[in-house]
Amino acid sequence: MTPSDDAARRRAERAWVREHHPDRGGDPAVFAAGLAALRAGRSPDAPAARSAGARVTVLRARGPRAWLRRLLGPRRRTPPRTLR
Repeated sequence: MTPSDDAARRRAERAWVREHHPDRGGDPAVFAAGLAALRAGRSPDAPAARSAGARVTVLRARGPRAWLRRLLGPRRRTPPRTLR
């Protein structure tokens, strides 16, 4: 595989992930199945990847350390609104 083919494949994979990520409105089951297909070297749009039977588990840290990390961690900054 040439470097340009590899770069094109990575661009296509990243575009698929951006489009289907649950944080961006995608279905978590479809995303998990597609991600598993990508890691196995298959196309994420294959019929097996589209099955909604995949289970998705989301873990969130708990306890004082996690609470402190969320409290003092980096913040998302939004640009200031301009008045017209």
